[in-house]
Amino acid sequence: GEPIRVLVTGAAGQIAYSLLYSIAKGDVFGKEQPLILVLLDITPMMTVLEGVVMELQDCALPLLREVIPTDKEEVAFKDLDIAILVGSMPRREGMERKDLLKANVKIFKSQGSALDKYAKKTVKVVVVGNPANTNCLIASKSAPSIPKENFSCLTRLDHNRAKSQIALKLGVTANDVKNVIIWGNHSSTQYPDVNHAKVNVKGKEVGVYEAIKDDSWLKGDFILTVQQRGAAVIKARKLSSAMSAAKAICDHVRDIWFGTPAGEFVSMGVISDGNSYGVPEDLLYSFPVVIKDKTWKFVEGLPINDFSREKMDLTAKELAEEKETAVEFLSSA
Repeated sequence: GEPIRVLVTGAAGQIAYSLLYSIAKGDVFGKEQPLILVLLDITPMMTVLEGVVMELQDCALPLLREVIPTDKEEVAFKDLDIAILVGSMPRREGMERKDLLKANVKIFKSQGSALDKYAKKTVKVVVVGNPANTNCLIASKSAPSIPKENFSCLTRLDHNRAKSQIALKLGVTANDVKNVIIWGNHSSTQYPDVNHAKVNVKGKEVGVYEAIKDDSWLKGDFILTVQQRGAAVIKARKLSSAMSAAKAICDHVRDIWFGTPAGEFVSMGVISDGNSYGVPEDLLYSFPVVIKDKTWKFVEGLPINDFSREKMDLTAKELAEEKETAVEFLSSA
């Protein structure tokens, strides 16, 4: 078959180091699909990137047709089938969220314009670099010729964290848990919702609330643990989540490519236009979705209780504020 062109940005960084091997060996696009990997990073990282290229060559992977390291957007974004935007300006100590947004608006405006100019119009764009939701919105707004629905941001790591916490609590495997939801922003205001989640206990599928029988844990520590897991990993490891982030990116992209399993939905940040959950339009908000033929749809008709409503509105409010700040910067960027 024809190779597909896959871009990973921030390619010399630690998430990419875990991610590139999985993509190149066929875990994401299948064992039959040849690939051209395009690796973008900033100029000072080019020497490191050369080392990454050598390692990819030394893996002797049959699907990997070509690896293209570059620091130039016009090379990186050309004719892409998929763009995984991992690179962003990280938050440094003493840095306000506003400063972080300003730096990232510049990056994602530029990358959005490059997608608009050079990539295929069918390109799927996944934003990982934080603040992921708002970075994704800015990239989409800067690429008007690419459908908004082609842009998504990663909340799959939060989704996997939620699944795993439920599985650990019940002594089952993560595969026994399905249909958890992450609503909203990939930040500590996100709302991990298990009201609609199911768990397989001894061959019988039951609701998570029914299985766990501990509402105060589900409404308290469970939510906090998922919301603050990223910070907990940094505290322990002195570095941010990389292995688990790379795994989540693989899950997210594989589901875009091959669709979601029957009867299951997943969480991803997508454009809120046309949603039936009272989330304001024109936000990049995490919803439960099902995917078929590389096209996602909202999971409709889930009843939302007052507890959930409040949490969903709170994270929407944060996203609306972030968007407002980012759009101000966008006009001056």
